[in-house]
Amino acid sequence: MRTPIVLTKVLNAPRAKKLVKYASVSAISTATSLTVLAALTVGLAVPAVAANVVAVGLGTVPSFELNRRWVWARQGGKPTLAQVVPFCLLSLSGLLVSSLAVHFAAELTATGATAVRAAAVDGANLSAYGALWLLQFFLCERVLFRPPGTQLAFWRRRQSVQHHLATRNG
Repeated sequence: MRTPIVLTKVLNAPRAKKLVKYASVSAISTATSLTVLAALTVGLAVPAVAANVVAVGLGTVPSFELNRRWVWARQGGKPTLAQVVPFCLLSLSGLLVSSLAVHFAAELTATGATAVRAAAVDGANLSAYGALWLLQFFLCERVLFRPPGTQLAFWRRRQSVQHHLATRNG
């Protein structure tokens, strides 16, 4: 069976390839975080929110480096603060949302079976991050890892309008 031409074009588009890579990185960092989260909450009886902080922290490191180097192909040199700080803030916002979700899931399943509790806290974590996933892709694509020397579209439009007004009035 042949792949329809439209689907082939979509899958071969640079942004689609980048999105597939981004999803792969997310799968790696999510697997890391969920494994740590389940091990800490169930295996070591660490409180769910504390375990989530550790798990998210450990998952953020490979996520940043793989996104920077593989997805957006930023090679060489150290990452800039302009990349690290916003990426960490995005991770922190995800941490806050997921910690609330994990806390409620742990409370709701506190008297349940171990497997149910593990599934509940992992599911809460996964759901919270899933909601933020596309927003983070957009911000990484358009702001954090945009090609060097390019401006944000907002600034290009602003400069264009300023230029137009200056030539019109002057």
